[in-house]
Amino acid sequence: MQFYKNKKILITGGLGFIGSNLAIYLVGTGAKVTLVDSMIPAYGGNLFNIDSIKDKVRVNFSDIRDSDSINNLVKNQEIIFNLAGTLSHIDSMTDPMTDLEINCRAQLSLLESVRKFNPQARLIFAGTRNQYGKAKYLPVDENHPQEPTDINGINNIAAEKYHLMYYSVYGIKTISLRMTNTFGPRHQMKHPRQGVLNWFIRQILEGEEVILYGDGKQIRDVNYVDDVISALVSVAASNKGWGQAYNLGGTPIPLLEFVKATIKVIRKGNFITKPFPKDRQKIEVGDYIASWEKIKKTYNWKPIVSIEEGIKKTVEYYRKYKKFYW
Repeated sequence: MQFYKNKKILITGGLGFIGSNLAIYLVGTGAKVTLVDSMIPAYGGNLFNIDSIKDKVRVNFSDIRDSDSINNLVKNQEIIFNLAGTLSHIDSMTDPMTDLEINCRAQLSLLESVRKFNPQARLIFAGTRNQYGKAKYLPVDENHPQEPTDINGINNIAAEKYHLMYYSVYGIKTISLRMTNTFGPRHQMKHPRQGVLNWFIRQILEGEEVILYGDGKQIRDVNYVDDVISALVSVAASNKGWGQAYNLGGTPIPLLEFVKATIKVIRKGNFITKPFPKDRQKIEVGDYIASWEKIKKTYNWKPIVSIEEGIKKTVEYYRKYKKFYW
C-alpha cells in the first residue's frame, strides 16, 4: 500500500501476535516502524516474531504504563496502532488490578501523551468482542448492549470510550476495532488464556487430547490474522470514519468444528467434551457472531481467508518454528 511508504508508525504491543504480523506487513510497504513492548512473561511478546525484519525496525522495551517513556515514543509518529493490553478473561478475574492498570489507566495515559505531544497522530485502538458479553441477538452489531461477563471486558469498554472521547473533545483521530477470535502464526503457544484456537492447534500437533467444555458447539466468529492486519491498515489509511467503533467479523464456526478442521489438516488428533468448570461457566458468553456490515460499508473491508487455509498456514509456521514457541 503506497500510503505507508516512509510513514512513521508506532505499534504498542509490537512484539506480540497481531503487532508483529502488522509490523512485517508495514515494513514491506516501506514504512518506518517503531515497536514498543514490555515483554511481560506469558503475555505473548517474542523477539523471534520479528526475526525476518529485526534489522528494519526500531524496538523499545517499555511498558505502556511508563508515561515518561510513552511521552517520548509518541512524538513525531504519524500513526499509532495501540495493540498493547492483556487479553485473558480468566486472568482479569484473578488479578483485576493488573488488568485495570494495563487495559484502562495506561490507555488513558497514552491518550494524554498523544494529546500533549502529538495531537496530529492517527490512533487505532484494538477493542474486543468481549465488550459485548453474552449476545442478546445475532449477529451482534455495534449498537448491541455492552454487558461484559468479566473485568477484562469492562476495562476494554472504558479504554475504547477514552479513545473515542478524545476524538469528540480534542479532535484526535481515533478509531476502535472490536476484534473477535483471531488465530495464526506468531501467537504465543504456552497457554490457552489468550485464545483457545491456537492452543487447540498446538495440542493437536502434539498429539494431545483436546478438551472442549460443554458440548463444544458454542459458535465463535473466527478471523485469520492476515484479515485483521488488512482491516488495521485499511482503517488507518482512510480519511473517514474517525471517532467510531467497528466490529471485525470472520467465519462463524462451532469450536468443535474448528477442532475437527484442524485434525483434518494435521491428519491426527482426538477430542473429548467435559462440563464447564465453575469459574469458566460464569464468564462463558455462548454463541457469538459479529455483524461486519458497518466496516464493510465504510472501508470496503471483509474477511477473505478461509478457516481451512488459515489453519494450513498456521500449522506450517509452527511445524517450522516450534522451538521458538513451545
